Amino acid sequence: SSLQAIRMAHHAIALGEADVVVASGVESISGYTEPTGAGSTPDHERHPFFNQAAQRTRLAVGDNATWADPREAGESPDIYLAMGHTAENVASLRGITREEQDAFALRSQRLANQAIAEGFFAREIVPVTVGHDIVLSDESVRSETTAEGLASLKPVFRPQGTITAGNCCPLSDGAAAVVVMSADKARALQLSPLARIRSYGVSALSPEVMGLGPVESTRKALLQANMSIDDIDLVEMNEAFAAQVLPSCHDLGLDLDSVNVHGGAIALGHPFGMGGARLTTTLLNGLIARDVNVGLVTMCAAGGQGMSMIVERI
Repeated sequence: SSLQAIRMAHHAIALGEADVVVASGVESISGYTEPTGAGSTPDHERHPFFNQAAQRTRLAVGDNATWADPREAGESPDIYLAMGHTAENVASLRGITREEQDAFALRSQRLANQAIAEGFFAREIVPVTVGHDIVLSDESVRSETTAEGLASLKPVFRPQGTITAGNCCPLSDGAAAVVVMSADKARALQLSPLARIRSYGVSALSPEVMGLGPVESTRKALLQANMSIDDIDLVEMNEAFAAQVLPSCHDLGLDLDSVNVHGGAIALGHPFGMGGARLTTTLLNGLIARDVNVGLVTMCAAGGQGMSMIVERI
């Protein structure tokens, strides 16, 4: 993700290898064809070492079993399962209901629509010309979303599951960039930085519940910054699935009133490579708009990772 690109830019500047870096990411996933079965990789491309794990995932699809960490039984996790199945695992493990997920999804849509109407995103979007059309706002936001409409959607990944097309992020395209610069260079150019980077946190966990990645990575970032969660004014967390945002916020002690207050990826989309830069841009925009100081960007990552960054306005 471009959050790692920002981190690498920071490291390059700290090492004296650069003084200005454009950290960016781009992704086009509208044309992806993602299987909705037990796995996301064809059988012939899988390492046979993980056959037992893949079989366990296939069985879980049928019986909707509560997830248990296979490593505790000396077994390997399934590294090939589709992301929707990781979200189902998190939902079953943490008892996140379909109703809770749909309510959070509706919140995301409503907040995003409100932010667009108020011109919030116009401050961070560069218009893109496609043929004779000019794209000025995100196209995946659904103003017509209702609780009844969300409740009518069928589960996608498991017959008795809770993940639907409405409570996870849509397939979308996007690009985002931020400029990372040393303080000395900013002074030399007479520029006023929006914020400074306080810390990062990177963590790993079972790929079968990768959605909980923000929890440990945020704890690491807070420790590095010598802060507590109460010091955080605003949070931008990737909304790959409502099922992963809700328990992550709970475990961190986050008040939802400070999380994704202008909507999130369930409404805006989550093009993977650009996610970190987009979250960072929206966070900086939000800190300024609300005149608060400390913000957290945090996200999960496929394969079993979490990454977080804390920034502070100058």
